[in-house]
Amino acid sequence: MDKQPYVLVVEDSHSVGLLYSAYLKTEKITMQLVETGGAAMSAIENQIPQVILLDLNLPDMSGMDILKFVTENRLPTTVVIVTGHGSVNVAVDAIRAGAFDFLEKPFSMERLIYTVRNAMERQRLTRLVDSYQDGERDQYHGFIGASPAMRKLYHTIDTAAPSKATLFITGESGTGKELCAEAIHQQSTRAKKNFVTLNCAAIPKDLMESEIFGHVKGAFTGAHQTREGAASRANGGTLFLDEICEMDLDLQSKLLRFVQTGSFQKVGCNDTEKVDIRIICATNRNPEEAVAAGEFREDLYYRLLVIPMELPPLRKRAADVMLIARHFLAQYSTEEGKYFRDFDAETESVFLAYNWPGNIRQLQNVMRNIVVLNEGEWVTLEMLPPPLNGFNLRQQNRTSAPSAAVNLDDSYVRLSNGTAETIQALDLIEKQAIQHAIRLCNGNIPKAAIHLGVSASTIYRKKQHW
Repeated sequence: MDKQPYVLVVEDSHSVGLLYSAYLKTEKITMQLVETGGAAMSAIENQIPQVILLDLNLPDMSGMDILKFVTENRLPTTVVIVTGHGSVNVAVDAIRAGAFDFLEKPFSMERLIYTVRNAMERQRLTRLVDSYQDGERDQYHGFIGASPAMRKLYHTIDTAAPSKATLFITGESGTGKELCAEAIHQQSTRAKKNFVTLNCAAIPKDLMESEIFGHVKGAFTGAHQTREGAASRANGGTLFLDEICEMDLDLQSKLLRFVQTGSFQKVGCNDTEKVDIRIICATNRNPEEAVAAGEFREDLYYRLLVIPMELPPLRKRAADVMLIARHFLAQYSTEEGKYFRDFDAETESVFLAYNWPGNIRQLQNVMRNIVVLNEGEWVTLEMLPPPLNGFNLRQQNRTSAPSAAVNLDDSYVRLSNGTAETIQALDLIEKQAIQHAIRLCNGNIPKAAIHLGVSASTIYRKKQHW
């Protein structure tokens, strides 16, 4: 069941706010009432509402400042201005600043309900348009891909980025976990602040606490001066902890306290510092297996696992392989002064059939190798570096499917010992054959297309039709 739309009411008069609640009690919404601008900003950062009813005259700030914050950060919410000091100028200023509508006090219950419903409908249509545009994107904050898995990832980043919630990114090496963390930061309200990265596997465990929290002069041998840690440098921004499962268990307990309180102490110092940061973690391991093995604290894992994100390996987004390969071909050809145009058909078949265990990083290195070491307009089989130069497409076809033409099993068509009534429609047989091929190829649609003798786009189009 879908969640009810969330409406935030920002009104400094508690009694008036309760009146709005009474007016809207029959509407299928979740409503929150706050009475100050500061409380409104905190509520927005915790969860983006579909609609904000915003009073302009607040005790601690102007409602126009909140409206400006929403529009400058492109938050997916619709703002309706409410004021008891309405005028044409106020209305015009609010609309120009990004408000959807305005209400002048006093107003009737019918007027409020009508305005809120219109605002929610506007937000719904806006999200539909955004969803459609997501389907057209093939590049996004450094990511390249238009497959369903990547469109889903782009939408998740757009949705999760504006909040304060901690994110836990999982995925194989080379899938772009740091790129994902940077995209979240760039899409968030913290984009103008620092994005600080620490690789927990690359720093010796004796130095890791100092790297995160900093140290004072003389705290340990070699600490010749006070040093700010990543937590301090990321204040107001984002701290990305890569390979989090490799962190020492003793430090994990200190990280847990830091995540819970936002407070820490530099190594060698008794003073407590407090920062405002968003934490994003990533690992190429299965974190639940690390917890079961006693290598990662269970309480820390579930404290960090607010919004989980799993990046798909390249073999599960095979439709993007040639899009990415052509991007790197063009980029490296320009950098190296070469004149490559495209791939020949045989080479493209190898790229599509190969499983890419090293993911995007491996594909990127292969393309760099091809461009640097070869000349020509077309990428051919002779240019492929190991292990692709030893990749036997015919042998791969034989091991991944019974034959190049998918065999229809006996459940598809029974003519030899059946009756006319057992004959199935041709489009159903085609659908079963395609689905059978995809299963035999472990979900790799381009590889299934090779076996079936059709283009991958044909299969994608038919799947969409189904």
